[in-house]
Amino acid sequence: MAKERSSYQQNVISRYYENLDTIMLGKLQEMVTDLYLADTEVKKKRLWERVDKAMQKLKVKPNIYEHIMRKKDVTILARNLEDWLKASGKR
Repeated sequence: MAKERSSYQQNVISRYYENLDTIMLGKLQEMVTDLYLADTEVKKKRLWERVDKAMQKLKVKPNIYEHIMRKKDVTILARNLEDWLKASGKR
């Protein structure tokens, strides 16, 4: 049986989804840093899986998404992320 949410809870949930792109961009920034510092292939693989999910949530254009995931080059990801941040007005 589903619980009824209070108006406060509904507002919190609503604001989360309104700001999901900002949240994902922030997480991607952290992942770029972690990828630069990753010292094992296992860590890199896990991070690229997270990058994949974050880009899907951001609805990155398919050609850019495929290029980044095919190359798995953190520099390419960082450059695109910089562009996305500028476009969102967060930078």
